[in-house]
Amino acid sequence: QVQVEESGGGPVQAGDSLRLSCVISGPANSQYAVGWFRQAPGKERDFVSAINWSGGSTAVEDSVQGRFTISRDNPRNTVYLQMNDLKPEDTALYYCAAVRVSRGVVKFYTSPRVYNYWGQGTQVTVSS
Repeated sequence: QVQVEESGGGPVQAGDSLRLSCVISGPANSQYAVGWFRQAPGKERDFVSAINWSGGSTAVEDSVQGRFTISRDNPRNTVYLQMNDLKPEDTALYYCAAVRVSRGVVKFYTSPRVYNYWGQGTQVTVSS
């Protein structure tokens, strides 16, 4: 059984920073590629950032490039999304998603359809 749990969201002012955490609990010696997605009210779930299992390859969506950084601490089974200079348009429910991969797979994934383990989401609200 694989579980994904996000934390770190909250209400902030424009220009503030937040760090989201995603803890992945699963069988020992498993590797996971991880993605962050967000969904604002009335909108689709959009890609934000992704990281491969080793942390050596990452991607961020254009609108958050230079402000958001993804990283991971594999001994802690945790992936982070550092969000700086937050804007009101960043307001959304942020989801962490994971897909189990073999050690030979070095890719990250930007499509939500690839991921089969999802957390419940953590709300980020940015006021101007």
